[in-house]
Amino acid sequence: MPKITLIGAGSVIFSKNIISDCLSYPELADSTFALFDIDEGRLRTAEQMAHQVAKAWNAHPTITATTDPYAALEGADYAVYMFQVGGYEPSTVIDFEIPKKYGLRQTIGDTLGIGGIFRALRTIPVMLDYAYVMEEVCPDVTVLNYVNPMAMNTWAMLAGTPIKTIGLCHSVQSSYRHLCEAIGVNPDEVNYTCAGINHMAYYLTLEHNREDLYPRIFEKVASGEYLPDWDRVRLDMMLRIGYYITESSEHLSEYLPWYIKRDRPDLIEEFNIPLDEYPRRCINQNQSWNQMAADLAAGKGFDTLQRSSEYGSRIIRAMETGEPTVVHGNVLNAGLISNLPEGCCVEVPCLIDKNGIQPVKVGELPPHLAALNRTNINVQEMVVAAALTNTKAYVYHAAMLDPHTAAELSLEQIWALVDDMFEAHGDMIPLFQEHEHGHGEHGCDCGCH
Repeated sequence: MPKITLIGAGSVIFSKNIISDCLSYPELADSTFALFDIDEGRLRTAEQMAHQVAKAWNAHPTITATTDPYAALEGADYAVYMFQVGGYEPSTVIDFEIPKKYGLRQTIGDTLGIGGIFRALRTIPVMLDYAYVMEEVCPDVTVLNYVNPMAMNTWAMLAGTPIKTIGLCHSVQSSYRHLCEAIGVNPDEVNYTCAGINHMAYYLTLEHNREDLYPRIFEKVASGEYLPDWDRVRLDMMLRIGYYITESSEHLSEYLPWYIKRDRPDLIEEFNIPLDEYPRRCINQNQSWNQMAADLAAGKGFDTLQRSSEYGSRIIRAMETGEPTVVHGNVLNAGLISNLPEGCCVEVPCLIDKNGIQPVKVGELPPHLAALNRTNINVQEMVVAAALTNTKAYVYHAAMLDPHTAAELSLEQIWALVDDMFEAHGDMIPLFQEHEHGHGEHGCDCGCH
């Protein structure tokens, strides 16, 4: 049976899903789950949760819990990244409140924009540190990364370490479903082709019994018959570009330069954009964690559990049994999407079996879709380069190239904002600490002020 190590197991709501999903398969019911977290209290809560999940499935896994990453990873077959560096306080608060001083508003801030950039800078060094441990104690491990910003983090892992890694999200397998239901089609019977980059992949085809569903969807949306308040941005983009995008409207609104503008409150109202949404979610998630911790401490278990739509358990089962499955994963672009940059991180179909992760070549995206992806890839590339080469200047360049930031701020404001973000984060970003130098009589050409 495989050993599955959960890095950040104290995120008990998510680790519960991973453990439960695995135990829902008889082939994985006797697996070893090694729970790791740097927070002893959260780790003990996760351990209680794991035993209750096993009881609910009538399964008999081996469960260990440790704050020692070497012990957790020793001999691991799979490692699941599920942590957040810096938490809601102080890091998420910093990501949102400092940009506000410049009039720069965000919704989620975990994928792109100033929030996404600094979230990556906090996270990549930690991910790589654990990868270096893996190189010593489990070099053949497969990492399943669930940590955002997905594209930047997965790109850095794959470019910065030999550890096999796939980035996983749940948007591809879920986002299309409401459109099918709106036209009376069972989404479980729909075939689709989807590719692009994480949070901005495109449903290139949506078919039911060989019928192209897009014309019926377009008609419903264009007529206003189907236009839910929570999805106005994506549906507006769909009508303009001809394809539906995977991630939610609140996410998408901040990857583009057109929807969030400080001098256009009418756009916020028209497209129902929930500014500061992620901090609210963090507060709610913390409350849910506290409630689960209290329930577990009182000995309360789980009455009924169902397998989630997350890909993680399916990948592990396919690699263990050889029974193939197809997921949509984030991997490096090795000719998979021919009109996106070689070596960037793309989200494409992947065949999984005993041979491991086998990405499927998609070919060319429609040119306007590839062009839209590249506006985000530019930012991702600079952040990964900053982290892997310890070049602070690239952080300023990433912010400069970010579509939403560039649409709102001047270059002088962008440079000042990045300075403020670094100052607020302090030692939470271990990168660039040795980047101290004299500016000389001709000034500094590194890009940082």
